[in-house]
Amino acid sequence: MNIIVVVSDTFRRDHLPCYGAADVITPNLDRFAESALIFEHCYAASFPTVPARADLMTGRYTFTYLPWAPLPQDEVTLADVISAAGWNTAAIADTPFLARRGYGQERGFKEFIYVRGQLHGTEMEYRKRQRSASEIEGYCAPKTFTEAAAWLERHHEKPFFLYIDTWDPHEPWDPPPYYVKPYLPEYNGEVIAPVYYDYAADGVSERDLEIARACYKGEIAMVDHWFGYLMERVRVLNLLDDTAIFFLSDHGFYFGEHGLFGKRRFRWPDGSGFDEGFAKGMTVHQRQVHRSPLHNELTQLPLLVYLPGVASRRVPGLLSLPDLMPTMLDLLDIPPPARTQAKSALPLLNGDAIHDLVVTSAPFEEVGELSKTVDGQNRVVVEVSPSSITDGEWDLLYAAEGQKVELYRSVEDPGHQRDVSASYPEVVEALHSRYLEWLISNDTPTHHLEPRKRI
Repeated sequence: MNIIVVVSDTFRRDHLPCYGAADVITPNLDRFAESALIFEHCYAASFPTVPARADLMTGRYTFTYLPWAPLPQDEVTLADVISAAGWNTAAIADTPFLARRGYGQERGFKEFIYVRGQLHGTEMEYRKRQRSASEIEGYCAPKTFTEAAAWLERHHEKPFFLYIDTWDPHEPWDPPPYYVKPYLPEYNGEVIAPVYYDYAADGVSERDLEIARACYKGEIAMVDHWFGYLMERVRVLNLLDDTAIFFLSDHGFYFGEHGLFGKRRFRWPDGSGFDEGFAKGMTVHQRQVHRSPLHNELTQLPLLVYLPGVASRRVPGLLSLPDLMPTMLDLLDIPPPARTQAKSALPLLNGDAIHDLVVTSAPFEEVGELSKTVDGQNRVVVEVSPSSITDGEWDLLYAAEGQKVELYRSVEDPGHQRDVSASYPEVVEALHSRYLEWLISNDTPTHHLEPRKRI
C-alpha cells in the first residue's frame, strides 16, 4: 500500500459540497468524494497550525504539554516510522512552518521539498513577481501540487508515503481574480486582511467580509483545481489500485461568525484597533492574547479518505486529527510507537466507536505567559482561552477554574447560537468531569492539570 496525504490549511469543513456547502465550486473534490469515505465527525485536537501538525506527525495530544514550538527530540514521527519500515517518504510543502524556524515537522522524511512564497517578506514578494508568468509560478498551491505530481512520476514504482501540505486557503486571500468572480462578479482585486478580533470593534464592514469570503472561496477553488491535477496524475500512473489518499485540513476560520474575523483574538495594550496600533508604531509582539473561543467553524475538519476496494460512504463516529497517524500505520500494517496516544480510525468502518469524547484546544497557557499562538510571534496572555469538549451531542467550552463556561447542544445547534449552560448545569458538570479524566489519562502535566480540576 502507498499513501498520499494532502493537508490544505484553514479549509473549513462547511465549505465542501459533500458537507453541505451549496455555493462553493469544487468539482475535483466532489469527484474525489464520490469514491472516498466521508468522515462526518472529525475534529482538530491541538490548535492551530504548528500544534496541529505536531499531533498529526506524532499521534499525540501535544497541546497538553507542548506550546507552539519545535518537536522535542524524543518525539517519534510518522515519517520516522514509515521510513524505518522501508517505504520511500517525501514531504512537499509551501506551509512555511514545516521548513523554517526549526520546528522539526520535516523530521524523518527521506526527501523534503519546500515551495517558497508563503512567508512574508522577500519570499512572498518573489512569488508575487512571478504572477504575470503563470499561475504555477506565481501561486504556491499550484506549484506545490505540480511538484507533488512530478515526484510521483519519478517514484511511483516503489512503495511510498507522500505528504503534501499547502497553506492555501490560508490568508492572504489573493487568488487569481477569475477564481473569485463566480462568487463576486464585480470583484476588483481587493485583498482584505483579518483583524483577529471582534470585527465590528475594529471597523470591518459587512462589505469587507463579503469580499473576504469570496476571495477565500476563490482560494478553495484554486486548491480544488490543482488537487484535480494531482489526481489526474495518480490515475495516469495507475496508482488507484494500491494507494490510500487522505484529504484533510487542520482547522477553520471565522468570517464574522460569533462576531469574529480571524481564528484567535488579539488586542493592543491600549485597546487600539488592528490598523490603528500599527499606525502608532506598535509591533506584533506587543499584542495581547484575549479569550478565543473554539466553535465548530474552527474545530470541525473535512476528512475524505480513498481506500482501494472500499466503497464510498459516510462514516459516523468521533475522531480527531492525531488518530490519522495510527490509522495510516494500521493501513501499512506497521505497529505504532509506544508513545502514541491516539487510535486508528479503521474500526469506525465497522461501526465500532473509538472515542466517546474529543477535545480541541490551543496549547495550554496561563495568564502572564508569552504565547506564540498563530505565527511564531510572542504575545502576552491576558485571558485563558477555552478548550472545546464534545461527546457528539453536547459541546462544552471550558478554559479553567472560575472562567466563563459555554454549553451548546450541537445536534440541534451546530452553529452554537444558544448557550444553554445555565439550563443544564448537570451536563456541564458531567462533561467537565469526563474532560478531567481525559486529561489525566493522557498524562497532562500537573501544572496544567491543576487549574482545570474544577469548574
